[in-house]
Amino acid sequence: MDIKIILASASPRRRELVKLLNCDFLCMTADADETIDIEDPAIAVEMLSDRKASAVKDALPDFENLDGKNVIIGADTVVVCDGEIMGKPKDKDDAFRMLKKLSGKAHSVYTGITLIWNDGSKKSFAEETKVFVSNLSDREIKDYIKTNECWDKAGSYAIQGFFSIHIEKIEGDYNNVVGFPVARIYNELK
Repeated sequence: MDIKIILASASPRRRELVKLLNCDFLCMTADADETIDIEDPAIAVEMLSDRKASAVKDALPDFENLDGKNVIIGADTVVVCDGEIMGKPKDKDDAFRMLKKLSGKAHSVYTGITLIWNDGSKKSFAEETKVFVSNLSDREIKDYIKTNECWDKAGSYAIQGFFSIHIEKIEGDYNNVVGFPVARIYNELK
């Protein structure tokens, strides 16, 4: 594709996945309010991804005058279990609580994506993937927290890391759980 991408994210996982789009890209972040009081997770992640993409756009006053096709991509991911929207853990106790809640259950991972084009158009969408976690003992949860992989992860886990041994199956896009639904983004960019 002949598109230049500005990824509104500092996430190393998203940086790796955006490379799969085979486009020129750069990463840029700007301060965006990440507080929400919306109960619908799909709407919440769309709003948060829009805030992130819009903050980057606001930091680039000449964005609309850039040559060629340019797009800012904002992304945000949450985990939802038993109606609770789980973001990133605040501390070890919060991580333990989240992982205990996910144990032996299915939950949903929602990633919201916002695309802002330099022609002024904008589109937001959300993808959902169901994730099934095996039963976890308290020891397994504590051992996982000790890997320090849970920090800065919605729901306190990284599916692509040590936690993968506890995933029984998924229904939907694996990359969506990582935080960047590449196939859907590619189709939207086309």
